[in-house]
Amino acid sequence: MSRDAGAATGTASATAGDGVVLDVENLRVSLGGPKDATQIVHRVDLQVRSGEVVALLGESGSGKSVTARAIMGLQEDAVVQADRLRLVSHDLLASTPEQRRRLRGESMSLVLQDALSALNPVLSIGDQIGDLIRAHRPASRSAVRARAAELLALVGIPSPATRIDDYPHQFSGGMRQRILIAMAIALEPQLLIADEPTTALDVTVQAQILDLLGRLRTELGMGVLLITHDLGVVMEVADRVAVMYSGRIVEAGDADVVLTTPAHPYTEALLRSIPQGLTRGEPLFAIPGSPPAPSAHLPGCAFAPRCHMAVDRCTAERPPLADVGRGRVTACFRTEELLHAVA
Repeated sequence: MSRDAGAATGTASATAGDGVVLDVENLRVSLGGPKDATQIVHRVDLQVRSGEVVALLGESGSGKSVTARAIMGLQEDAVVQADRLRLVSHDLLASTPEQRRRLRGESMSLVLQDALSALNPVLSIGDQIGDLIRAHRPASRSAVRARAAELLALVGIPSPATRIDDYPHQFSGGMRQRILIAMAIALEPQLLIADEPTTALDVTVQAQILDLLGRLRTELGMGVLLITHDLGVVMEVADRVAVMYSGRIVEAGDADVVLTTPAHPYTEALLRSIPQGLTRGEPLFAIPGSPPAPSAHLPGCAFAPRCHMAVDRCTAERPPLADVGRGRVTACFRTEELLHAVA
């Protein structure tokens, strides 16, 4: 992406004075051995500022979770490269494994989608929160217990002073997700990465979790990177959105602009996939085909085989991310026609 295009979406380099908590430029992630490495993430630029929610949107397998784990330093057996990977004043590329470990929890946290698997079934909730706090900050048992109860109250767990002695199986799915969020914010990190935090939750609980994330980012001033494939979630809470396909950002910008006037056929197809007030018997729209395998080396646009607007140039040449106005960038040769069609 050009420097001008990056500036249009807040993905160019920035200083701490801009309130940027996460600054990622030209991130590449490869998995596998030296001889058979497969690049999963290609030239990704991202920025998250204090107090804002940036959604990383795309189908399953698009590289969203790999991107998050690479940022956290949790992607095992991966080669992570970038021109810039900074968490506020910390250069993550130059950090040692021990420095990265200290930053996890204190400065950046990850909320996983499967709360039951993420929590230890043989430890009480209070002990799990307490272990997290004591791993980073010396504190007495009574102070840690009080902090654990305070955190459970903050995320809306009833009777927190008594429930800290309960075990994960004694909570509902929505409550367990709240507990994961409580653990993630225990040390008031500057960046919270939420990886599909509402998956498998019913719509009522999902709305409660989204309201909770929105309230916490305001109260604590955290930047939130929200990873999801759910457009309804993005519409509800995101300030900015980056649409990812086959390991690349294909469109990025202000959430309202991107979701109302998509400039890439993939974004437009995702929006068309949302069930609308259809006539009885009318089929739902589905994007044809499947995303390419990570090992596929397509010379052109990865979405071209599934795109109704693709032309010969799309299969032969990869479109660069370019500034298309209104504070967003997109990677498509036919953006002007698409914008004209949706206007």
